Amino acid sequence: MPAISLTVSHAAGLHARPAAEFVKKAASFPCQITVRNVTDDKPPVNAKSILSVLTLGVNQGYEIEVVAEGENAEQALTAIADLVNSNFGE
Repeated sequence: MPAISLTVSHAAGLHARPAAEFVKKAASFPCQITVRNVTDDKPPVNAKSILSVLTLGVNQGYEIEVVAEGENAEQALTAIADLVNSNFGE
């Protein structure tokens, strides 16, 4: 299973609009994608569920791990990494 670790730099963390953008990007791929809050050592959640992503409590500077499994997994991770690294387009 391919996985990546990323640091969330957005001032709001992975809340509100950034979380919505994250879920939208994840949902655009057919593979299974999970995300977990590494900083607070929380278990992985479905990256395609806005409520699940919000419950992670990811703030600015937190590290997340994204795991993808299935069709287009590598492309999904690349797209998610680009989104997070671009500060969610801001």
